[in-house]
Amino acid sequence: MSAAAIRESLQRRPFEPFRIRLSSGDAYVVRHPENALLLRGGVYVAVPDPSGELPETATWCSLLHVAAVEPVAANAAGNNGG
Repeated sequence: MSAAAIRESLQRRPFEPFRIRLSSGDAYVVRHPENALLLRGGVYVAVPDPSGELPETATWCSLLHVAAVEPVAANAAGNNGG
């Protein structure tokens, strides 16, 4: 998967939440463009805090393992899988 697909999803206006699906089967939902940091080799995705506080951790998703970038419904629950 190319960084261009993730960049396009992050820059879309109005922003639409999207899911990054990895080859391992794991998936991470990006609900706001500030919750992802795109770098040359991959993307860091902020893992939301269950209590609604600011995220404390982030997950590294290497572009080598990104299998798909999919739109998700704005009201879909959860960050893993969604």
